[in-house]
Amino acid sequence: MRPIPLLVVVGTRPDAVKMAPVILELRADPAFAPILVATAQHREMLDQVLRLFHLTPDVDLNVMRPRQTLTEVTARTLEGLDACIRRVRPEMVVVQGDAAPSFCGALAAFYHRVPVAHVEAGLRTRNKYHPFPEEMYRRMAGVLADLHFAPTPIARQNLLREGVEADRIHVTGNTVIDALRWITAQDPSPDPGVPVRPDARMILVTAHRRENWGDPLRRICVAVRALVERFEDVEVVFPVHRNPVVREVAFRELRDLARVHLLDPPDYGPFVALERRAYLILTDSGGVQEEAPTFGTPVLVLRETTERPEGIAAGVAKLVGTDPDRIVEEAGRLLRDPEAYARMANATNPYGDGRAAVRIRQILRVHFGLSDRLPEPFDPALPLLGEPAAREVR
Repeated sequence: MRPIPLLVVVGTRPDAVKMAPVILELRADPAFAPILVATAQHREMLDQVLRLFHLTPDVDLNVMRPRQTLTEVTARTLEGLDACIRRVRPEMVVVQGDAAPSFCGALAAFYHRVPVAHVEAGLRTRNKYHPFPEEMYRRMAGVLADLHFAPTPIARQNLLREGVEADRIHVTGNTVIDALRWITAQDPSPDPGVPVRPDARMILVTAHRRENWGDPLRRICVAVRALVERFEDVEVVFPVHRNPVVREVAFRELRDLARVHLLDPPDYGPFVALERRAYLILTDSGGVQEEAPTFGTPVLVLRETTERPEGIAAGVAKLVGTDPDRIVEEAGRLLRDPEAYARMANATNPYGDGRAAVRIRQILRVHFGLSDRLPEPFDPALPLLGEPAAREVR
């Protein structure tokens, strides 16, 4: 029996991080022949993650263009994937998450009547403009998907409410926890190379989402400035997204502050080291919301909504939006009140247990008639093995 060809699509850095464990797991199974397609929407950041996991794309569409519009990204990605599916003739197309490659991969597969598996399915805010355009990308991919790999029970409930049949939904945990554990197991731990004083409380900031472009990002920077001015032991590390729309605001507002370190986005390994080192994280990133609880790093979410409510419910994250006063109030409380900080820094991660990719491979084996036994679903209520201890409150 020849291996089953599966077209696996990635385009952004989060795609690559979250799909890498799945690709590695599928490549280790002789029943499957995964074909890795990189649309390369995020060229440099995508490439460094693939190198980190020792992955080389089988097909590189290279759709990246300077200041490209969403329409241009969608058209080029869809056209490239259409040609790829015609050539490869896969038995299934596997997409991840909520970026353009996910929706375009699912749509191209649909046009060719090829089944679709959606990794990280079922995340919802129910506001089509928050996050923009990700909320609609993942909803449309979900309509087209045949298998839904929901990371959590909440994501599964979202899909059930939308009418997806229960036997097509599988709770796997989020593959980002698989990737995170792979990275943190590497020796030596990567040095992020940021000149932060050893005795400083480091705040890690990331902000890049489209709904935060312009004035919301400026307000975030106002809050960062206020925190540095009010707390003398605080230093801020802000890896600034390569998009010039983000860089122009961040550098204009913050480059004159000695204790604010604006740097290019580090590779994924060093970035994980920053998450581990941080006292507190301010972010609008979905992946960071999932990763930081592993290290007991409290997260303030710089958005009005989140499709990852599990962290909010667990008390390891809090929505604060982009109002400077609210950000300063909540961050200041954590910087001043050891008990409030300790309640958030409890090192429990409700998003996964590091076995999501194994479950996905087993589910695919059942789908293709290679096995008749589905894996036990991820249950965030069960104790996790190997979780870091809660951090010391300084």
